[in-house]
Amino acid sequence: MDPLSGKAEEFFAAHSTTLWFTKIGCCDILEMKEQAALELGLGRRELSDTLTKELLDRQRRSATMAFDYKKEYKALYQPPCTPHLITVPSMTFAAVRGQGDPNDPAGEYKAAVELLYGLLYTIKMSKKGSYRMEGYFDFVVPPLEGLWEQTSAGKKNFRWMSLLRLPEFVTRKEFDWAVREVSAKKKQDFSKVEYLTYDEGLCVQCLHLGLYDDEPETLARMDAFAAEQGYAVDFSETRFHHEIYLSDHNRTLPEKRKTILRHPLQKAPCHPSAGPL
Repeated sequence: MDPLSGKAEEFFAAHSTTLWFTKIGCCDILEMKEQAALELGLGRRELSDTLTKELLDRQRRSATMAFDYKKEYKALYQPPCTPHLITVPSMTFAAVRGQGDPNDPAGEYKAAVELLYGLLYTIKMSKKGSYRMEGYFDFVVPPLEGLWEQTSAGKKNFRWMSLLRLPEFVTRKEFDWAVREVSAKKKQDFSKVEYLTYDEGLCVQCLHLGLYDDEPETLARMDAFAAEQGYAVDFSETRFHHEIYLSDHNRTLPEKRKTILRHPLQKAPCHPSAGPL
């Protein structure tokens, strides 16, 4: 295995979006190699052919394929089934807040999800209209996410925020245009959709396989792992139980559904007799 592959992967992860939606020419390849050498602390001659090949391969793919966040940010969207720590960077979302049982076909949740997808597809398909978004690149609509809290027993008491990640080129200006555009086209009020910046920070994360109702077992393993590492769950008015839905629940058997679970963390308070962690 190329000894630089680990460092190179870190570089590609940091510049993944740029490498995809920027049209990279020969001169740009050389500039990216020099930037990689600088960031990895290497001389240009130390850079292996692996870097050049990877840059060229990604440039070719970017010309024909839509940017797929699930594939390009594997740590965020393809985690293992074992609990682990992760620092989640700040990102922007289209968000709708609501309350109630997500399984209610006539409830707020179903309507919220429809609003989110309507807005995201308006942004995605803007490439075919007259409005031009600066920095636009084609993308696969990211998976549905949700932030959850429950004040009392019963699914009807869920308070939630449904989310779809926004591509980096979507500024508040572009977002507001999309809300107006989709509202006019569908003759429906999309004003409930918010432009949200969420900085999640340090979390414990795990891929859950199976029914949503079986999540408590996975969550217990996550919280136990976090405690072993010296951390405690940190729910607050700005940090929540987080789920990312990798499977279409209408097309996937309940026992085969894949859901990423995250809990925000803080350093656990020291026990009086235990000393610092």
